[in-house]
Amino acid sequence: MPVGQTFTAPQSNRVRLVVASSVMLTFISFWRAAAVVLNDLGSSAFYAGGIAEEAVGKAAPWFILGVMLFSFAVRAVYVESCSMFTRGGVYRVVKEALGGTFAKLSVSALMFDYILTGPISGVSAGQYITGLLNELMTVGAAHGWLPLALINAGHARQLPMNETSAVFCAAVTIYYWWQNIKGIEESTDKALEVMKITTVMVVLLLGWGIFSAIHVSAKLPPLPIPSNLHFSHDALGFLAGTKFATTLGLFGILMAFGHSVLAMSGEETLAQVNREIEHPKLKNLKRAAIVIAIYSFVFTGIVSLLAVMLIPDSVRVPVYRDNLIAGLAMYVVGPLTLKIVFRVFVVIVGFLILSGAINTSIIGSTGVLMRVAEDGVLTDWFRKPQRKYGTSYRIVNLVTAMQLFTIIVSRGNVITLGEAYAFGVIWSFTFNSLAMLVLRWKYKGERGWKVPINIKIGKAELPVGLFCVFLVLLSTAIVNLFTKSVATESGILFAAAFYTIFTVSEARNQRKHAATAKQMKEHFQLEHPETIGREALEIRPGGILVTMRDAANPFALKWALSRTNADDQDIVVLTARMMGAGGPEYIDASEQLFSEHEQMLFTKAVSVAESFGKHISLLVVPAGDIFAALVQTANSLEVTALVSGLSTKMTAQEQAYHVGQAWENLAEPKRQFTFYVVMPNGDAQGFHIGPHAPTLQADDVQLVHRLWLNFRRDPDMQGLHHSDIVTYALTRLAVEYARDKQETLRDIRRYRDGSNRGGTIESPLTPKSGKPGTDYSIPAPKPSSGPSDHET
Repeated sequence: MPVGQTFTAPQSNRVRLVVASSVMLTFISFWRAAAVVLNDLGSSAFYAGGIAEEAVGKAAPWFILGVMLFSFAVRAVYVESCSMFTRGGVYRVVKEALGGTFAKLSVSALMFDYILTGPISGVSAGQYITGLLNELMTVGAAHGWLPLALINAGHARQLPMNETSAVFCAAVTIYYWWQNIKGIEESTDKALEVMKITTVMVVLLLGWGIFSAIHVSAKLPPLPIPSNLHFSHDALGFLAGTKFATTLGLFGILMAFGHSVLAMSGEETLAQVNREIEHPKLKNLKRAAIVIAIYSFVFTGIVSLLAVMLIPDSVRVPVYRDNLIAGLAMYVVGPLTLKIVFRVFVVIVGFLILSGAINTSIIGSTGVLMRVAEDGVLTDWFRKPQRKYGTSYRIVNLVTAMQLFTIIVSRGNVITLGEAYAFGVIWSFTFNSLAMLVLRWKYKGERGWKVPINIKIGKAELPVGLFCVFLVLLSTAIVNLFTKSVATESGILFAAAFYTIFTVSEARNQRKHAATAKQMKEHFQLEHPETIGREALEIRPGGILVTMRDAANPFALKWALSRTNADDQDIVVLTARMMGAGGPEYIDASEQLFSEHEQMLFTKAVSVAESFGKHISLLVVPAGDIFAALVQTANSLEVTALVSGLSTKMTAQEQAYHVGQAWENLAEPKRQFTFYVVMPNGDAQGFHIGPHAPTLQADDVQLVHRLWLNFRRDPDMQGLHHSDIVTYALTRLAVEYARDKQETLRDIRRYRDGSNRGGTIESPLTPKSGKPGTDYSIPAPKPSSGPSDHET
């Protein structure tokens, strides 16, 4: 034990371990939430129309429009489920209402949906790109622009559509697999920018398409009546060779509706982003739902209608079935060159939104499986973090492997993928609506919002609207079982396999976690507060918060312990429990299961602290974003320093930048602190987080002093202070920046690049030995609780 320091043993022989119930989240506007959902939901507009027409004939656009109208009702069910106390998407809601067995079945169907989202979106993107390349080569051959090597028998060589699309899809899937292994967060800013570009394309497409339809007097598609339905052999499924579908008109309508239902895939994403929507949450959730509903109806529904009206029957299905919007771009009224340019724009937008859907599918699948793992249904083997990046790499690997297998088996055939895809879509919706119907009777508490129509008879309330939604979904799901043979066979096999894995894994976990819970209670004093503050951990203001994620390399904790006087400052060791997409906003104490990795971290932290003869508190924080979690916790605990190890995928400056950005997004009041990044060799870099007085170079101080002396020669300047000169200079700079931003930035860049004054962010740490970059001490908190002297 270091000389001059005393160690007071805790009252209990167990170390206090505080496990937060509230998830540390970053909050987004309803516009950003809508953009995230539309990036997933909007992707279906690029392939749903062609798949539906292949199955039911030329009347398909009316069923697409019907599905998009019905999606308003399905979305209302999700809004009601999100407005209740249970959060976390289909799995959480179904488990609350129907129990674990139905929850595992529903999540198995949902996983089938997510696993197929990537392949169908990627293959569709490949179809658009391949179709464009083939079209350009055909045009080039007609004008003599192509080399002879690309011409065969007077015609341009063509790339095989399905095979080329499959290769493209596999390549993009592997790319996003690597991004998710590294833990690159999906940005809502990126989603919003993609939707802005997509909106420009949609406006041009609709405006140009409607004008063209009026100009050529295009006819509407045949009405959606049984006599106008022409089912393909594959669309009849197990009913092929019978007259059952044509003799029962309503059954035929349900069949056609079922073959179009994949147009509203992606609704589950709304439940995932709900937890991150800013206050007032319910009001903004409903706003996002309205934006999504109108946008998807206009984009998917009307574009499908225009495609049938403008693209000739001779080429619509044979040529443009898998890239219908590209075909629409080629058959609007206008010069060929302009149409080709517009088609290129359509393909670019399609690539952005469809390839993004691949990433969304990996993130969504990983999030669902992480949520299941957090409930103890999957073993800790799946939750083990990757050593370098800290991500749930085994789950990501599993999801990606299944997607690549699907791409290979389907050989890039969009129709086959679309047939199978509808299974997961319709059954996940059905389970969710059934669960909400049960909760109407099971849960009598206050709801933020209900699906209309609700009729009161005495004290009872009949959820007519919710029941009708469930009835339509269940009827469609049952019809799909008979008419979608590929979906039924593959979906049932997939769901059965996942259900078996979940059941066996859960049985093993129950035995294992019973022993773990006993061990945790023996060694740690477990606390489960709803919010995290100093009172929950019983610490003083001005403490030290240390992050820890690797039990084998606790160098950040050792660094902090060696430089902290435990009598003056409390030390809290934080472990962030990353929550997958779609996880809950709050976690019940009974659901807090500790993995082997977390136990190793806690044990190692206590062992290191005891070796220094100092006491620490342990804190587990569920987090959606690691930097937001760190900053929110540091602010809540009123710490003076946040200590972290060097990231394996970022520099210290990049870590500090992300911490600074998270601090800027905090709501007031927010406190300043110092962020230390500790290197494996024991060196550290420090960064002030929040407004702070800059460290001036000696030349700067001399310059201010010389200016002060010169100004003081004027008799009217006798009361001038050095600070007045700095204030005037900063005000002058602000005026110049407001007048000419680019010129001011150029001047500062020239000064920065030419001054050669060290060029790095100054370190706020105080070297004990006077030698920079060697030995640092963590500053103790100031006696005053008021603002520091550099705050203005």
